[in-house]
Amino acid sequence: MSSLEPTLIVIMTTFPEINQAQSTANLLVEEKLAACVQVMPAMMSTYIWEGKLCHESEHLVLIKTLQTNYDALASRLRSLHPYETPEIIAIPAIAVDRDYLLWASSTL
Repeated sequence: MSSLEPTLIVIMTTFPEINQAQSTANLLVEEKLAACVQVMPAMMSTYIWEGKLCHESEHLVLIKTLQTNYDALASRLRSLHPYETPEIIAIPAIAVDRDYLLWASSTL
């Protein structure tokens, strides 16, 4: 990847319900904020919220987009998300197949 090529990122978030995750995935792709969104099966998350240890079933959602879309995507994700403080973590892709990067860029 050259420095002139767009930078792909993967944004991680979680949802309590699969239907919420899938409807958000559909909107992000339809609105061209994401090239691809994957909704994973249920998993258990352990965390502390408001001083209490919590164990919750959640769905991991992986969102592929360009770094230039991060702010708009994060803002839209916050507006759609049921959590008061949603997990929105962007991970840079250190290497991306050229054809996949071209495809992702062309969809956004």
